[in-house]
Amino acid sequence: MGSVGAAAEEEHPQREGAVGTVPRFLCLHGFRTSGEIMRTQVTGKWPGDVTSRLDLVFADAPFPGLGKSEVDGIFPPPYYEWFQFDKGFMEYKNFDACLAYIEELMIEHGPIDGLMGFSQGAILSAALPGLQARGAALTRVPKVKCVVIIGGAKFQSPAVAEKAYATKIECPSLHFIGDADFLKQHGETLLESFVDPYVIRHPKGHTVPRIDDASMETMLNFLNKIENDLNDFVEDATTFEQEEVA
Repeated sequence: MGSVGAAAEEEHPQREGAVGTVPRFLCLHGFRTSGEIMRTQVTGKWPGDVTSRLDLVFADAPFPGLGKSEVDGIFPPPYYEWFQFDKGFMEYKNFDACLAYIEELMIEHGPIDGLMGFSQGAILSAALPGLQARGAALTRVPKVKCVVIIGGAKFQSPAVAEKAYATKIECPSLHFIGDADFLKQHGETLLESFVDPYVIRHPKGHTVPRIDDASMETMLNFLNKIENDLNDFVEDATTFEQEEVA
């Protein structure tokens, strides 16, 4: 099994920001990379004005990479993968074990508010809210409140897709779609499964992109949305607890 990335080894008490609780995201890296690689990709490219408003937990996937990594020579090993799949992306191996592992991470490092994923991690992050709503995953943790999808796509297997995308996913979502990404069309199709998705388009390929001036407004609008939603949730929970005591 994989391990939690270096940035997540410390205890993670819920952070307080200028506007209230800072949303905590479990970050799911790409195929045959690692939590540390994703940490470098995100914190090395995104400005402090963004990362300071996110509590990011980077974890390694549960299984060692079983083949060559596309980032070999760019980032050092070890490399991990969340599950294995066939060439048509229709059959998956160790998928249930992957879902159980993610749930354990959410318990260990909770409370987790949202999921952030790149590539294989993005496919998982986009599907998990729907799977959770159908009782097919994450049954022991609170509802996923928001997602960030970088270079994502849909699961192609009907056995998974019929549960993951049975109804439109209502939680706030931010999608990064690259003009030169080989998954671009799949990412466009994925948008149809979300209610009012936020979208940042960039000219690059299958990568975690930098956030430039043109995309910053969308990013900040998304951050404002999830912060307000989370603060409302905390206030409602506090009111409920006070009423129960009374």
